[in-house]
Amino acid sequence: QLQASGGGLVQPGGSLRLSCAASGIIFSIHDMGWYRQAPGKQREWVATITSRGFSSYLPSVKGRFTISRDNGKNTVYLQMNSLKPEDTAVYYCKLGPQVWGQGTQVTVSS
Repeated sequence: QLQASGGGLVQPGGSLRLSCAASGIIFSIHDMGWYRQAPGKQREWVATITSRGFSSYLPSVKGRFTISRDNGKNTVYLQMNSLKPEDTAVYYCKLGPQVWGQGTQVTVSS
């Protein structure tokens, strides 16, 4: 089970940190990802961190977002800085190829 949190309303240029806590799963051996789905659009990949700690990003968020993980807390994070209105979406975490968390809403608006 994955539990995402940390979403909210923020002004353009602001920051948010999303968290996704895993339970009942061997967390450390899995790659973790963040995805997002804006209204009327397909869900898209945002970032991945491998079990070894290597990260990759959607080009439009690279340099603004940072994915990290704490295996001791079974938690993956997404630090989002310099947020833009186009970052508005429901954000989802994913463990491995198949396990999805519930979404958390991020709204960037003045």
